Amino acid sequence: MSILQVMDSSFDSEVLKAKIVVLVDFWAPWCGPCRMISPVIDEIAKDYQSMIKVVKVNTDENPTTATEYGIRSIPTIMIFKNGVKVDIVIGAVPKSTLVSTLDKYM
Repeated sequence: MSILQVMDSSFDSEVLKAKIVVLVDFWAPWCGPCRMISPVIDEIAKDYQSMIKVVKVNTDENPTTATEYGIRSIPTIMIFKNGVKVDIVIGAVPKSTLVSTLDKYM
């Protein structure tokens, strides 16, 4: 499953109106920890491809969404269920941390 790059203009339709759990990776290309966690996000997208939607939001290109959700540190991973933010993980954390957080909403 490919990971969708979401923009300010498509955040509402791709994340808030999604009927399944959505994992949102707020990142930027210059961010070292973001690059470190990227393969983990890719693995989760593959492992959970039939159950969740995984999207990325480049905070440099989409400042409106980043500001709206109070993104102060990246990477920030948010989990949305039925259009509501239900959890947040900040920093380059191990896959096990993201999976255990995600599993609470499945």
